[in-house]
Amino acid sequence: MKNKSKVIKCSNYQWESVERKKYKDDTSCYKGVHRYSLLGEKEDEQALNFQTRYFEVEAGGYTSFEYHRHPHSVIIIRGSGTVILGDSLHDIALHDVVFIAPETLHQFHADKGEPLGFICVVDRYRDRPTLPDDEKLKKEIQSKEVRQKIRR
Repeated sequence: MKNKSKVIKCSNYQWESVERKKYKDDTSCYKGVHRYSLLGEKEDEQALNFQTRYFEVEAGGYTSFEYHRHPHSVIIIRGSGTVILGDSLHDIALHDVVFIAPETLHQFHADKGEPLGFICVVDRYRDRPTLPDDEKLKKEIQSKEVRQKIRR
């Protein structure tokens, strides 16, 4: 059996043989975000039960406001910003770790004048993101501060 272990070298937040991709097909629900699938998608990585991705949000940008049935593990590796987790806002910075529990509405903002980059680890087999409708938003978000921060 061939050893499939490897190292993927990085320089300035770009990884060898890893394509920079659009964050999502629907460009109306986010601003200035790109995605890099680091591990877990290629044929020689099928032994992994998870996927490791890097997301980069340009200064002033934000991810989609969404929720899932699966959890996320996030580690900030570049810059700083804010994350909405349910009905609360949290400042995030280099090396902070974020746990996003299943069904939690969430959104990352690069709102500190610099790019925000983070590693996100999720199950290989997972549900697609869901954008909340107005009813869910009204039911789950009571904080005026959070409501003002949300971008849809």
